[in-house]
Amino acid sequence: MGALVFSATCSLLLALVQGHSLFTCEPITISRCSGMPYNMTFFPNIMGHYDQDTAARKMDPFLILMNLHCSPDVHTFLCRAFVPACLDQIHVIHPCRSLCEKVYSDCKQLMDTFGIAWPEELECNRLINCDETAPATAAVTTNVHGTQKTPSQIRRDYGFWCPRHLHTTNGQGYKFLGIDQCAPPCPNMYFKNYELDVAKSFIGIVSIFCLCATLFTFLTFLIDVKRFRYPERPIIYYSVCYSIVSLMYFIGFLLGNKTACNEADDKLEIGETVVLGSQNKACTVLFMVLYFFTMAGTIWWVILTITWFLAAGRKWSCEAIAQKAMWFHAVAWGIPGFLTIMLLAMNKVEGDNISGVCFVGLYDLDASLYFVLLPLCLCVFFGLSLLLAGIISLNHVRQVIQHDGRNQEKLKKFMIRIGVFSGLYLVPLVALLGCYVYELVNRKIWETTWVFDHCDQYHIPCPYQA
Repeated sequence: MGALVFSATCSLLLALVQGHSLFTCEPITISRCSGMPYNMTFFPNIMGHYDQDTAARKMDPFLILMNLHCSPDVHTFLCRAFVPACLDQIHVIHPCRSLCEKVYSDCKQLMDTFGIAWPEELECNRLINCDETAPATAAVTTNVHGTQKTPSQIRRDYGFWCPRHLHTTNGQGYKFLGIDQCAPPCPNMYFKNYELDVAKSFIGIVSIFCLCATLFTFLTFLIDVKRFRYPERPIIYYSVCYSIVSLMYFIGFLLGNKTACNEADDKLEIGETVVLGSQNKACTVLFMVLYFFTMAGTIWWVILTITWFLAAGRKWSCEAIAQKAMWFHAVAWGIPGFLTIMLLAMNKVEGDNISGVCFVGLYDLDASLYFVLLPLCLCVFFGLSLLLAGIISLNHVRQVIQHDGRNQEKLKKFMIRIGVFSGLYLVPLVALLGCYVYELVNRKIWETTWVFDHCDQYHIPCPYQA
């Protein structure tokens, strides 16, 4: 069975060599293997190393075996294992099982003495049976495409390779850094543990404060419903939306990562990963409620600016504005519902391993751009334009009635209320938009840096440019 797996692996590697221009032979730069009968090699090797620097570091513990010559073939075997021979740009020669068994038998006592662990990837039963007398050590030209390559010229970008413990099963639709059947790690990629604790505590405290403030507004409305007429009525719906949003974040704070992350599976060698897609019912419900009411709350703020503009700029009465209430509700609830259904159909649900909720655009830049940033920017643009138009109209009216002190004072208070409420909403929203833009611009850099910092730990190729 091991031979079949190894043969399949070799066949895959050869196919990659033949089908990908980046996978070509390269000159050997490791000095301890420079005296081999071959002088060209190929990576990745059977140990899973993706460049000669990594292979050289991993080879260091075995130098004592080579220096003490525990076996006449130890040098040949280790160099063939760590730095395999590459022939004719397409043939990669790995060590044979018989050579492995001979070296292991000769050096076992010495390895036990010095506590040297034989790598699992080099277990002899994993290697194929072959003839050591075959022309596996034939000389290979030192020139590639007619020119001598230097180590700086043969560096290659292998792209992102999903670590073993981040692999997911087929059919779940997971995708991470462009790789299918791969999921982001949990806890968060970019934060340290103490930073995560601070962020989660902050989110929990702010969600409680927001919940209390919005519920107070709504309960005040229930006490005297007639007091809140148009154009102020959208404030109530706005408060209801954000009370539910804050409740979702408080629930996420209580749940921790139970909903946003998948548990580790030791049997399948799968680590704790972020939930992606709508297969997780609890995560999907959190996403639907959070995204729907986030968008609805923003649209209700835009409707509030519309009603203020109609009252201040167009001189509409409360009754005239109230007649358009059906259209306001259709837009405020219909657009978020449509966007939520689209995201569910596109399987764009993503767990947030900081807040514990599920949202969209946390790992998918396109989803973040088109379903979060763009709608919020449009709402801010239209809302701010209507606010400015309304304030200009009110200022014109104030100048007309400048001799009517009583009405002018009422108008002044009304303008102050509009400005204070709009500022309290716009300042955090604009700050949020700034964070989204900053994240979109720098996300690729952060991801590349994360891969560079963890490539040795996960045994994956490091980025060509860090």
